[in-house]
Amino acid sequence: MKATCWMGTRNVKVQEVPDPTIMNPRDAVVKITSTAICGSDLHLYNGFIPSMKSGDVLGHEFMGEVVEVGDSVRNLSVGDRVVVPFPIACGNCAQCERELYSLCENSNPNAWMAEKMWGYSPCGIFGYSHMLGGYAGGQAQYARVPFADVGPLKVPDSISDDQALFLSDIFPTGYMAAEVCNIQPGDIIAVWGCGPVGQFAIKSAYMLGAERVIAIDRFPYRLRIAHDRAGAETINYEETDVMEALKEMTGGRGPDHCIDAVGLEGHAPGLHGAYDKVKTTLMMETDRTPALRQAIMSCRSGGTVSVAGVYGGFIDKFPMGAVVNRSLTIRSGQTHVHKYLRPLLDRIVKGDIDPSFVITHRLTLDEAASGYDMFVNKADDCLKVVLKP
Repeated sequence: MKATCWMGTRNVKVQEVPDPTIMNPRDAVVKITSTAICGSDLHLYNGFIPSMKSGDVLGHEFMGEVVEVGDSVRNLSVGDRVVVPFPIACGNCAQCERELYSLCENSNPNAWMAEKMWGYSPCGIFGYSHMLGGYAGGQAQYARVPFADVGPLKVPDSISDDQALFLSDIFPTGYMAAEVCNIQPGDIIAVWGCGPVGQFAIKSAYMLGAERVIAIDRFPYRLRIAHDRAGAETINYEETDVMEALKEMTGGRGPDHCIDAVGLEGHAPGLHGAYDKVKTTLMMETDRTPALRQAIMSCRSGGTVSVAGVYGGFIDKFPMGAVVNRSLTIRSGQTHVHKYLRPLLDRIVKGDIDPSFVITHRLTLDEAASGYDMFVNKADDCLKVVLKP
C-alpha cells in the first residue's frame, strides 16, 4: 500500500510499504477514506520528537471503512464506517477505567523509552515515534487499529468525512482544553494560537458558556478565520503588546482562563524569541515556550492555564512564582479522546458545530509531501490539510 513516511527532518515521502495485518484478536484493519496532517505532526517533520526512524508511517488523524476484524472484536463488522481516536487505549487498565485514556498502561510496548524522558509512560499513539509505541500511522491507504473493540466510533451516514474526521484528535483536543477551565457564564477566555486546535478551543469555549474569547496569533489569515468562523476577538502579537491589550480588554483583571494551543515550537518577536531559538539550538532547552509564559503572566489571579499544545521535554524561564503567588491552576494532558467521541458526535449531529470549518486544503495522499511543506510554511493561507488516499 501507499503511505506517508518520515525519512528525516523536513523530509517525507509517499512510498510503498507492507499492508497491515491482524496481529492480535482485538485488532481491526481499516481502509482509510480521509486522513489529515496535524499541527503536532510538524514537530516530527521539524525533528523535535526523538526516536523517529526513517520509513516510519506518519499520521494520527484518520477514519475509514473496516475491512477486517480480529476474533475478539464484537462491536465492529466489516463495512462499518469509523473514526479512530489518536490515543491507543486498552479500555481495561486502571487509567482507562478512570477515563484517562491517553494514559493507558497497556498500549505502549516501548514504555521504557518514555519513562526515561517523562518518569512514566503515556499511551501508545499512531504514527508518533517509537517512544510512543512505534505504531504505523494513518496517512496511508490502510491502518491496523489495536484494541479496536475500545477505540473506533461508528459514524452515521448523515455525517460527512469532513465533519467526522476531526473527532480523531483536534476537535476533542480543543474541547478538552476549554472544558478543564471549568468555564462559568460571563467568563473571558484567551487562546494562544489560531491553528486548528486553537480554532476548536475557541468554538468549544463558546459552547461551554464563555461570554468572550480573545485569540492571539501572528498570521492575519488565521486571525481572520478565528474572527469570522469561530467568533473570537483577535490580537496580532507582532503588532501589539499582548499583556497590555488583554488588560485593557478585560478591565485590568486579565482573562479568566488562558489556553495555550501553540506548544513547543512557539515564536516571539525580539529578544524573547531569539533567546529561545538560541537555547534550543544549543540543546540547553528542548521546547520554545513564549506562549505558555505569556499565558501564565496574563491570566487573572485565581484563573486556569490550560495547555493543549504539545510539549516534549524541558523548558527555561518558567514563571513558577506567578503560578504560586497568584493561585493559578495549570491543567494539561494528551486528550482522552475516547471520553469525548460520542458526546461531540452528538454535537455535530445536532448542528452545534460543523468541524469542517477549519479545512483549507484537500489533497491526494500522493501530494502529502507538498501538504507538509505548505502547512509548515503557512503557504497559501493553509490552516488544515485533508488527504484522500
